[in-house]
Amino acid sequence: MLKAGFKWMFLIIGTMIGAGYASGRELWQFFGHGSSLAILLFSLMFILSCKSILDISYKKQTGHYLPVLRAVVGKHLTGVYDWMIIIYLFTTTVIMLAGSGATWQAFNFSYRMGILAIIIPLILLFVWDVKGIVIVNSFVLPLLISGLLFVLVLFISDQELSLFGHFHEMDNWMSAFPFTALNILPLIAVLGAIGNQVRHKGEIWIASIGSGVVLGAVSYLYNNSLIQISEDIILYEIPLFAILKHYPYEMMIFMSLMLWIAIFTTAASGTLGLVTRFREYVRQPLWILAMAIIAVMLPFTSFGFSTLIEYLYPLYGILNLYVLVSLLLYPILSQFKNR
Repeated sequence: MLKAGFKWMFLIIGTMIGAGYASGRELWQFFGHGSSLAILLFSLMFILSCKSILDISYKKQTGHYLPVLRAVVGKHLTGVYDWMIIIYLFTTTVIMLAGSGATWQAFNFSYRMGILAIIIPLILLFVWDVKGIVIVNSFVLPLLISGLLFVLVLFISDQELSLFGHFHEMDNWMSAFPFTALNILPLIAVLGAIGNQVRHKGEIWIASIGSGVVLGAVSYLYNNSLIQISEDIILYEIPLFAILKHYPYEMMIFMSLMLWIAIFTTAASGTLGLVTRFREYVRQPLWILAMAIIAVMLPFTSFGFSTLIEYLYPLYGILNLYVLVSLLLYPILSQFKNR
């Protein structure tokens, strides 16, 4: 049970920590100064949302997200949010492909080579169906989180920053709601695909609490570090590189690899949500479906990484607020339905 719980926990974290999050761009977009309470609220709402999604998936033994979505938003809005999820997963996976191009470009490789470098392993991953992505996440996510925490703790220590120097500043607490809402739709899509693989309710508790605590802690440390270099962030498309400029070039290479892994895991999660959604209409192996979907995405990667995040992420954050409220209220409302 413990092992399975951690497996789902890493799947959740892999869905959440993408190019936008790992690069610092997404955190800075929503948080920044005065966000201590916002990050705490995000952590709590994230735990409750994951618990609700996994409860529904487990109860309905789902293989894709549609039954979960129906339980959360009701029959009338399912069609609307189904399209929103499809568009969301499509555009965020495009963002990840563009992020891979931007990361390779930082090392003087071509943008196209950076995109090609993510496409090939992404398609190969689905040769092993859903198991492929779960196994890969279990291996690479501990490495990614450790690498990110190592850099953040080192930076805080070297710069002699106070961990709780900004803790009393709480005026940005409202940003917790769009930030949490932004990350809910991909979770419904991904966790809806594994409901029929969850065996015990204990797995749900481990995955929900574990992912919320880890993401809350990393978000706080990251945001605290970004506040210290806020003047430099405007000069960088990837804020993480503003932290790394204080360190040797080898550290930049190591963290760029970590950033690319984060991009890859989220691209994999987005593709997983899409291929499991369409697999009942197109009776083909998942890797063929993945290849077809990625081929359609390629022309859209020319828009650029930071532009896509700047306009799309806040918009999705607002549109998803209804889903977030429904998930937070689900445990209470389901009790009344059962009576």
